[in-house]
Amino acid sequence: MRKLALPDEILLSIQQPARYIGGEVNMCVKDPKSVAIRFAMCFPDVYEIGMSHLGIQILYDMFNRREDTYCERVYSPWTDLDKIMREKHIPLFALESQDPIKEFDFLGITLQYEMCYTNVLQILDLSQIPLHSRERGEQDPIVIGGGPCAYNPEPLAEFFDLFYIGEGETVYGQLLEAYRNNRSQGGSRLDFLEKAAQVPGIYVPMFYDATYDQDGLLEGFKPNNSHAPEKVAKEVVTYMDKAPYIEKPLVPFQKVTQDRVVLEIQRGCIRGCRFCQAGNVYRPLREHGVEYLKRSAKTLLESTGHEEISLSSLSSSDYTQLPELVDFLIQMCTARKVNISLPSLRIDAFSLDVMSKIQDVKKSSLTFAPEAGSQRLRDVINKGLTEEVILGGAAQAFRGGWNRVKLYFMLGLPTEQQEDMEGIALLSEKIAELYYDTVPKDQRRGKVQIVASSSFFVPKPFTPFQWARMCTKEEFLERAYIVKNKFKEMKNYKSLKYNWHEADVTVLEGVLARGDRRVGAVVEAAYKNGALFDSWSEYFDNSRWEKAFEECGIDPDFYTVRERSLDELFPWDFIDAGVSKEFLKREWLAALSEQVTPNCRSHCSGCGAARYKGGVCYEDKN
Repeated sequence: MRKLALPDEILLSIQQPARYIGGEVNMCVKDPKSVAIRFAMCFPDVYEIGMSHLGIQILYDMFNRREDTYCERVYSPWTDLDKIMREKHIPLFALESQDPIKEFDFLGITLQYEMCYTNVLQILDLSQIPLHSRERGEQDPIVIGGGPCAYNPEPLAEFFDLFYIGEGETVYGQLLEAYRNNRSQGGSRLDFLEKAAQVPGIYVPMFYDATYDQDGLLEGFKPNNSHAPEKVAKEVVTYMDKAPYIEKPLVPFQKVTQDRVVLEIQRGCIRGCRFCQAGNVYRPLREHGVEYLKRSAKTLLESTGHEEISLSSLSSSDYTQLPELVDFLIQMCTARKVNISLPSLRIDAFSLDVMSKIQDVKKSSLTFAPEAGSQRLRDVINKGLTEEVILGGAAQAFRGGWNRVKLYFMLGLPTEQQEDMEGIALLSEKIAELYYDTVPKDQRRGKVQIVASSSFFVPKPFTPFQWARMCTKEEFLERAYIVKNKFKEMKNYKSLKYNWHEADVTVLEGVLARGDRRVGAVVEAAYKNGALFDSWSEYFDNSRWEKAFEECGIDPDFYTVRERSLDELFPWDFIDAGVSKEFLKREWLAALSEQVTPNCRSHCSGCGAARYKGGVCYEDKN
């Protein structure tokens, strides 16, 4: 019988105690005393969110294949348990062994979203690990961060010993070997960090110094340790079929956000949307072979018993062997009564044909992402989608039986004008009208339903828009009201619905996305002011952050509304993310002149990703 870290009286007093007991199907069980390295893998959000993260599942499986390593999991305790753990001084623990995190060798934290940064400090605090890396002793775990937000690690630099830049399947083995060797030789924590700094893709923040000029701009960023490189290059899996993938995914006892088998069909994207960080940092596009995916799909379903399989990709329609894969899945899943989910499809005839095969049209809605309300602005962001294609896809969908459409847009994009904003309502109205023009009255399944949602634009590192200014909260809301009022003028207003994201959350996300090391003090102050679970609207309190900015003497506008010059040194410029800064500059200037850049399969734009000698860059050369 496993001994649990929490007694029954606590488990019975909190929401969803299954979040904290482990024991799930396919959970790895090892004797902690029989391994050399204990690694706690963390997602700094509640269990239901963290258990849905594909990256952690991949690394969990990969680490536990090593005989010398035991990888366990930890997530952010929900607010009810958080309070109890502080009151009773209960240290945060891992789900598998229920042992305290502070007894582990490594604590690896996935940084998926900027609004989880205060949860990172919660994890450290509840684990009784010093918040600042410089305050940790020889017995404290090595705290390592990874994930998309690690492409600008600077706002969290003071809290991490290491950052892993890029894809986790490549050099973790080398890093763990360096740790074992250092310990067997009696080396210190500092000795290990110096060895780690020499592993490709590893960034050790304490080995670098940032300096600022009189205007507050970053003036210099240099190594202060001879073992640290000037540039840290991202790690890339060149051949996807050779990389480790999950064989037996964890199956939770309770409902989680993505309660299904996830099959990653490719990594990267060919489209080049100028606002999209993932589309840039995950270049080049690399595909799994279709036979590999067929075997994986069968194995994953057999090892989990899940009733749904989802294909994971930034743009599933661009997978070259999708027809063959979908035909196989339909045949296999129909026999097993398993649903197929195909997100990230583009609006084209093939995608709609695929969706009509795999979806129950009575239950599902279609999702399109035009991103901008006008063709001019879609060209600025390089969306590669015309109004003709959007309307043609919608018409075909209506003829196929759909009558519900979700549309995703962004407000506050560079060069945006009022006609671009109003175009969101006009495009939604055109799609609604198309339904009545396309579907005969006797064949309609009720009224058409169009739900348009707009997020607010955040310029992200390693995108062509990293130089762009960002709107203020007031400007964002003003733009949302322009769109809302335009919707009220539409003839089919009762069939249209419009909503938008929280503006103050977006502004804060912008500060954290492009912040430097000085922003770390604000994150810490906000946490000490009570900020936690900021990605949950019911817990986000902007006044805590406003107080933190004031306490630290930092103006958030410096990081958001200020447009950057092309020669400004960015906090993340020491990272080589695979796309050159010159390419991003060219794309920024192309955006301002409303020029479209072809996708990677149509024409190579010389972004720099060809250096990896694989993927889409070499498709024509095989």
